[in-house]
Amino acid sequence: MSTPRPELLLAASLDVEEEGLFGGRYSRRRPSVTNTARLAQLEPLCAEGLRPTLFCAHSVLTDPASCATLARLRDRFGAEIGAHLHHWNTPPLTLENPARSDARAGAACAVAAPPDPAKNADVADKVPAAGVSLPLMAAKLARLFKAGRDFQSAPLTSFRMGRWDLHRAHWPLLAQAGVLCDASVRPLHCAARPLQGPDHFGAPCEPYWVPTGGKNIFEVPLTVTPLVRPLPPLLRAMPGKAGSAARAGLKTWGALALLPVYHPLWAMQAVTRLFVARGGRVLSLTWHSSEMMPGGAPHIPDEAAVTRLLTKIRAWMTWLRGRWPVRSLSMQELRLELGPGAACPQSEKPCDWTIDTKTREAQIQENPHDRA
Repeated sequence: MSTPRPELLLAASLDVEEEGLFGGRYSRRRPSVTNTARLAQLEPLCAEGLRPTLFCAHSVLTDPASCATLARLRDRFGAEIGAHLHHWNTPPLTLENPARSDARAGAACAVAAPPDPAKNADVADKVPAAGVSLPLMAAKLARLFKAGRDFQSAPLTSFRMGRWDLHRAHWPLLAQAGVLCDASVRPLHCAARPLQGPDHFGAPCEPYWVPTGGKNIFEVPLTVTPLVRPLPPLLRAMPGKAGSAARAGLKTWGALALLPVYHPLWAMQAVTRLFVARGGRVLSLTWHSSEMMPGGAPHIPDEAAVTRLLTKIRAWMTWLRGRWPVRSLSMQELRLELGPGAACPQSEKPCDWTIDTKTREAQIQENPHDRA
């Protein structure tokens, strides 16, 4: 008798945002979002059962043409509209002195380049989330979620931080903003210092709960799996700078993620096989709206590149359905279905994918009802 094939749940998401990213410079005001018209190319995939979550930046949620496209995908195909924070161009901004960027508001962001009158732009070179003060970050989240509520006439409840740049100090802010489901964690991904990025290295590969701010947030991490299973524990145990460097580099040589833009079809199939063979059941993959527009990103120069990307995604989905029973769920649907049985792991050491044990104990002392 053959072994029954496990049912897989597919959580597909897109970061719906301005074009022109990935080059190390970030437009801080009036970014172009014409790429959102290309989201219509999702409709054939949706007709085949895909239920995407569209994580939308403030620039998209306040653009009438983009909102019309989002509403069609939501109302006709069941797409979920979520929130996506690009803190470099989400108000409040301090534009009186662009050379100081957000530092005027208490942030330690890197310096923005002087505006180019020809382009009428205010451009920042580096924008680490850890360099933005928490009050300013909270204000930006509030403006982002207000834009979502104004568009949808209901709160947005799913969220992703831009560039996976979510740090442990941000979890209470997400709870305050009304986030019920987050998708900002990239397992086996870390940086040597906070201003270079967060530490998500030890994050689980399956959805889990994060208790914070007297609430619980359901986390759906990106699907990432190591090529050699014992490698992550060995790297976690490595001390000092050598260990930090090894962990930071693993994503480039020792792990695969479901990022269709960066991996060929055979690699996407390989990571899927490994993930399922090791007990994984929730497949989370993602790409960007700007990657569906020729020239919208440096690595998508023309229409042929867009066609190759969408053909690859469709081929992967066809291959997936041919090997396992598959259901595609939005982030909200995934939270409702898996939430009751999901784990609530904590870390013994400070990290960014959840709260550490000491913080959890302090929260329980302050909120005894939160023990459950």
